[in-house]
Amino acid sequence: MSLELGLQLYSVRESLRQNPIDTLQRIAEIGYKNLELALQNKDANIQAAGMSAADFRREIEGLGMKTVSCHARVNEDDMDRLLDFLQEIGSPTVVIPMALLNGRQHALDYCRTLNKYGEAARKRDISLYYHNHFQEFQEFEGEKIMDTLINNTDPELVKFELDTYWTVRGGEDPIHWIRKLGNRCDLFHQKDLPNSVEQVNFFEVFGTDAPITMDMMYQTQIPAQFTESGEGVLDIASYVKEIRSLNQAKYIFIEQDMTSRGELESIAISYRNMTELLKG
Repeated sequence: MSLELGLQLYSVRESLRQNPIDTLQRIAEIGYKNLELALQNKDANIQAAGMSAADFRREIEGLGMKTVSCHARVNEDDMDRLLDFLQEIGSPTVVIPMALLNGRQHALDYCRTLNKYGEAARKRDISLYYHNHFQEFQEFEGEKIMDTLINNTDPELVKFELDTYWTVRGGEDPIHWIRKLGNRCDLFHQKDLPNSVEQVNFFEVFGTDAPITMDMMYQTQIPAQFTESGEGVLDIASYVKEIRSLNQAKYIFIEQDMTSRGELESIAISYRNMTELLKG
């Protein structure tokens, strides 16, 4: 299976808010073909870049792009409406962006929730994924949360989208987790770490036992903590080599949480660097 490059649209959220049509055109001009959406589904109407599913799909397909994945808030009360939207926009997956799980029992309870969501999605021929940040590598009762999620969810119902940057920020080696997840992980997120960052492991900043809160997560969201793929110190070439060796990966998405550059300039730099790297 070939590994294709894609873009998580959270990377250009401000540009999309200001001028969605022009931004989508610029994304296509850069060369992106595969999009992962960050859905706006807090309110009564789900939208993609401020558009309905039909309007967004028509716009991107006219530009030679397609939706291959979606990040979205998932809850039981709103599940049918979300799945309707995903089917209309043409996404084969729904990805839960993150969860804050403070304790082993909390994580075990959440595993049951993930299985329930995964079963509902499978009935619509949609695959459910969970996307990690750094906090999933916190350890409770001798087991990392990530292992708890892997070991207590049904492989047929719940898959994983590994973010290599956030794995490193949790003090872990992405290659270890690429191997451990195996065929349960065929979607990846990529950004890069500036060489100026002194405390790479966020647990050294917040403490290994501290309950991770949204306030802590917001503290990680500053441009100095991020750089474009291929501009920093992460060994992306090794990650790609390992991903390819397992021969099941579908997409590696550029996701630039924050940047000191303009958003469109940022994703263009990452596209150029990653396109060259994927040729290797």
